[in-house]
Amino acid sequence: MEKNLIERLDSGPVICAEGYLFAMERRGYLSAGAFVPEVVLEHPEVVTQLHREFIRAGSDVVQAFTYYGHREKLRIIGKEDLLEPLQKNALKIAKDSANEFKNLDLMVCGDVANTNIFDPSDKATILECQKMFEEQIGWAKEAGVDFIVAETINWTEEMKIALKAIKDEDLIAVTNFAIPRGDKTREGHSAEDACKMMEDLGADVVGLNCYRGPEMTMKLLKKVREKVSCHVAGLPVPYRTTEEEPGFLNVTDHDCNCIPGGNAFPVALDNLYCNRFEMAEFAKDCMSKNINFIGICCGAEAHHVREMSVAVGKEPISMKYMPDMRKHFHHGTDESLKKVNKEIKY
Repeated sequence: MEKNLIERLDSGPVICAEGYLFAMERRGYLSAGAFVPEVVLEHPEVVTQLHREFIRAGSDVVQAFTYYGHREKLRIIGKEDLLEPLQKNALKIAKDSANEFKNLDLMVCGDVANTNIFDPSDKATILECQKMFEEQIGWAKEAGVDFIVAETINWTEEMKIALKAIKDEDLIAVTNFAIPRGDKTREGHSAEDACKMMEDLGADVVGLNCYRGPEMTMKLLKKVREKVSCHVAGLPVPYRTTEEEPGFLNVTDHDCNCIPGGNAFPVALDNLYCNRFEMAEFAKDCMSKNINFIGICCGAEAHHVREMSVAVGKEPISMKYMPDMRKHFHHGTDESLKKVNKEIKY
């Protein structure tokens, strides 16, 4: 790697594709609900292929698929003994995938996330969170990652624990909050105030990920950008969330009445899906606001990543296969096409 993350961000936008959980669930390699990434051990070749697709689409970062591969999630499914092999295999897959594209100067990052056990009134959970973050970050450092992302955390105090664990290992830290309905962390801090706290505690990049779609993410993200002086990250989910339902964990598809329980999350979000052009607009909006760590969270697919990459001026490998409707039999403009195919409305 010629430059570290901060140097890269100083020079311009960095694209980070993540959201592996939903991609693997859609492909039939992961169960929605517990969302534990056992696929890392059971079908590593599938994880490798998704990394390749994201790299070819323009992701500058290969994020190890350790999200929700932590001790608490494995405890829930009775497989805590798989913790270390899952973590280490995910890190190896990410490193090996990056090494397939030596000419691209890719970065590899480790990932820690919401523990789902943090309770500020219970000191035991605070110590357990610390232990969980420390073991994951230790394995990531051992694997030689370029930086660590702490993400999808909605407790300010839990993020502080994660950040300290990262900085104790002398690694570059990206801290991304997931902000629930009400536009505040669980303690009541605004997104911008929470991010400012992280900057003051040594975070190298602060920002937001998950929960919210592009519009609802940008609503808060622009306030973060105004508040902090460090680099800012924005990684929304590719779903159209609204002021009434800003987060996709509790969201309604008003055009469908057959969804069990009525909540479209997590497996009936199809009608709310953002197209590639919406994600490209988000990327351009980020760049115009000097938000240079740009990505996409749960629900990401390679076509989103490619459009975002091209939108910020990059030329990814898969740009070769960008749509070109000039030669389409009905919509095309190529003079060699048969005019009879244009005379009907399909």
